[in-house]
Amino acid sequence: MVRICLDKALDKYNISRYELAKRTGIQYQIIDNYYKNKVKRYDSFVLERICVALNCDIKEIIEFIKK
Repeated sequence: MVRICLDKALDKYNISRYELAKRTGIQYQIIDNYYKNKVKRYDSFVLERICVALNCDIKEIIEFIKK
């Protein structure tokens, strides 16, 4: 199972969802959906913008959980 762990990354970098939306230029609702893991298909553009805004690696916002 693939899970977005944006909540952990935002806590680590002390950034709110609103601030991330501003930095990425992505609508708050989309950021909120990623934050709440309501996304079924991940958009590489969105993930890239999040990584650039947080100055982090993709491994910090996505985790793979074996069942």
